[in-house]
Order: sequence, then C-alpha cells, then structure tokens
Amino acid sequence: MTKAQHPLIKLVNSTSLVSQILVGLVIGILLAWLAPEAAKSVGLLGGLFVGGLKAVAPVLVFVLVMAAIIGHKQGQKTSMKPILVLYLLGTFSAAVVAVVASFMFPSELHLVANSEQLAPPGGITEVLQTLLFNVVTNPVKALIEANYIGILAWAIALGIALRHASDSTKAIINDISHGTTLIVKAVIRCAPIGILGLVSSTLATSGFDALFGYAHLLAVLLGCMLFIAFVVNPLIVFVKIKRNPYPLVLTCLKESGITAFFTRSSAANIPVNMALCEKLRLPEDTYAVSIPLGATINMAGAAITITVLSMAAVHTLGIEVDLATAVLLSVVATISACGASGVAGGSLLLIPLACSLFGISNDIAMQVVAVGFIIGVLQDSAETALNSSTDVLFTASACMAEDKSLLDVAPNAASEA
Repeated sequence: MTKAQHPLIKLVNSTSLVSQILVGLVIGILLAWLAPEAAKSVGLLGGLFVGGLKAVAPVLVFVLVMAAIIGHKQGQKTSMKPILVLYLLGTFSAAVVAVVASFMFPSELHLVANSEQLAPPGGITEVLQTLLFNVVTNPVKALIEANYIGILAWAIALGIALRHASDSTKAIINDISHGTTLIVKAVIRCAPIGILGLVSSTLATSGFDALFGYAHLLAVLLGCMLFIAFVVNPLIVFVKIKRNPYPLVLTCLKESGITAFFTRSSAANIPVNMALCEKLRLPEDTYAVSIPLGATINMAGAAITITVLSMAAVHTLGIEVDLATAVLLSVVATISACGASGVAGGSLLLIPLACSLFGISNDIAMQVVAVGFIIGVLQDSAETALNSSTDVLFTASACMAEDKSLLDVAPNAASEA
C-alpha cells in the first residue's frame, strides 16, 4: 500500500518552480519591509543557495563536457559554430544599442570618491592575455577558482584523449555525470528558499534609497537591457528559426533570467541553464559546451554596462564623440565584455579601459566604477539575467535551426513553466 503524500509536499510537487520562486520573492520583500533585522538573518539561506550552485557548477561543467565529448559519435552534428556567431553578434548588438541610447538620452554623473583599492586591466592586450593564461592553468586550480575557460580546456582535452578508452571507463564517467546532475537538480529545487533569503537580506541591508540619485542612468541601462531582451534578441532568433521567437524568449527569461537576476552570477546559473536545455530537449553534446562557454563570453549585459557608464563619463566631462569613436567603443566593449568574467569585479572594472578611448584619466574612470557599485543592486542583477538567459536562447535557436522537430518544444515548455 502506497503511503499518502503530505499535503504540503503534494502542493510543492504540483506547482512549477517559477511559481514557487515568485512566492519566495513576495515573501522576501514583505519580510524586508516588516522585519528588517530578521530579514538580514534570513540572508544566510540565500548565501547557502548561491554557495551550493557555485560549488557544484565547476564540477558539473567539467564532468558533462568531458562525458559529452567521450560519448560523441563520429559524424554527429553539433551547432557550436552558429552558437559562437550568435554570441558575438548579440554582444556587439548590445554595445551598439547602448551607444545609440547614450546619445539619445545622455546621462551625467555626480562623481564620488575614488576607489583606489580596485585594479582595472591596463588594456585590451591584458584582457586577452588573462583569457589565454586561463586556458593553460592547472586543472585543480581551475576547478577551485571556477575558471571556466580553464575547466572547458581541460574537459575538452581529456574528453578527446579518452575517446578510445575502454567501455567500462566511459560508463564510469557517464555515471558520474548523471550523479552530478542529480545533485544539481536537488540544489535547484531549493531556489525558492534561496531567493527568499537573497531578496530579503538585500532589501533590508541596502534598500533602494541609494538608487534614486541615479534614476536616469539606471533607466538608460535597464532600458537598453530590456530592448535587447524583447526586441533585438527575438529579431536575431526569428532570422535564425523563421518562426515566432517569443515563446522561446519568454521561456528562457522565466526559467533562467529570474534565478540569474537574484543569484547575480552567470556561473551559479549554469546548472539552471543546463536543466532548461534538457527540458527543451536540446542535444547534450552541444549545450554541455555552449552553456559554460556562454557564461564566459556571451556578455550582452556587460557590454551595455561598459558602454553606458563610459558614455556617461564622456557626457559629464563634455567630451565630443564622433561616429568612428562610437563604433570603436562598441568593438572595445564587445571584446572587453567577453573577458569580463575573468576579471575581479566583473564588467565594472573594464570601464576604465573603455574610458581610455576618450582620454579620460584612470582617477575619474574609477569614480565611475564606484557609481557602478552603488547601482549594482539593480544593474548587476539585470545584467546577469540578460547574459545568462541569452546563453540558453542562442543555444536553443541554433539547435532548432538544425533540427526543426525541436521548434514545438519551446511553446510546451512555456505552458509548463
């Protein structure tokens, strides 16, 4: 005789994860409003959730990529080349949109104290060198530091080297892959509680008072990100799959963007994205590589942040910008954004690099970085949501263009969300 489920467990199992996350969000806001001190304590739950995702993500990426390459059959198609093109096109488009928006709605800053303890890169060459050195790093160090470029490089190398291993070795790696995936699914199920903790502690500690002085700048930043998410990206996907892109776009924003918004970490959102790719029935050979790679180089949100804040500094100082320099800024922002995840402090510390195009001193540029940290409560959250959800969006659209049978999966996934 089967034991009856507890009503609460039954309710949780019958409710979608997105709905549970929204409930956690509302409870977190109410807790921060009604009991700020208690909300700060609940922040421990959010920290544990993000810590769990960050802990499992490097192992997941390493094992899944290696297992996917080992299990790849000769002649089997992957969609990596078109995905890379979409990543670069999306990031460059975001930089162009940010430049246009900055000309149409110029922002000016009240520059604050310097942040001399931060160390921005000295130029594009340094950013590219950092990426190259990340490729040849020690594999154990790469896993410990969540260096996804290094993790990918070692996983690909070992996967190729073990292509001709014995069946028993391949079976063991495959079993480890499935076991890691089960752990990831268990961590993701804790998302509603984790987001409750993240929201309540953030609002109780920071609030939104500091944001009001930068309302115009935030409006330009968030407006660009929304425009990319709901206009530019759907247009790119439509060209790729020749079908209404919005069911897929909305599915990616709901199931990937929401969690990324609150975790504020593309790396932590890798397990969420891989689970969504599995739900969309995408080939594991492709998404096992494209999702962690996207978390490293697909940075439309970072390109917007770098461009808008750099242009705000330009307008504040009254510097004239011609078309050629604006185009160059878009290119620099695209390249810099691809290296953002490998630099401590993320996209904000690449602002001095973009500012140097206009002859703006490092001292002033670092004041702009400080402004970025002030508005980071919303800016960084929205940037991560755009970056991470686009990883799945472009991976799915490239796979769907290759395999038309996948086109009907996105609407079904949207209805289940």
